[in-house]
Amino acid sequence: MSRTILFAVIIAGLGAGLYYYLNQPESTPAEQLQSAAQDAGDAVNDAVDATTEQANEAASSIATQASDAVEQAGDAATDLANQAGDEVAALANQGQDLINSWIEDGALTVQNFDYDTMVASIQESTMAQDTKTQAIQILDDIKASPQTIVAKIEELRTLLTGQ
Repeated sequence: MSRTILFAVIIAGLGAGLYYYLNQPESTPAEQLQSAAQDAGDAVNDAVDATTEQANEAASSIATQASDAVEQAGDAATDLANQAGDEVAALANQGQDLINSWIEDGALTVQNFDYDTMVASIQESTMAQDTKTQAIQILDDIKASPQTIVAKIEELRTLLTGQ
């Protein structure tokens, strides 16, 4: 019997739902228009959200690429600065080595100033051409005015060693 009652309750519930569905008044044009507007608004919001998300992803990607480019540029600048520092140090060492060789070989002593040997060694060096030209000019000045040798040798040492 309880099955029969349960079955009767289910049939009555289905019947009431069917009656309500069939007797529901049809929506008015204003309600249909409002529903369509609501659906369109929801679609626009969804599109804006998707576009905003894509724009944020693109901006994030661009920012990451820019950050990477800045980091690479910084690394390159650091590398160039280090390389330039190494080259300056190498040139200073080369200049000091050149002066030391003149002293060791006797081309530059208190009693001797071997102009030709010093000019030849400067010309054979790997120094920049403008440094070579300046150094030879200083040697020319010493040759022309031997009394300036102390000041000019100091000027030459400063030029060649960068100190």
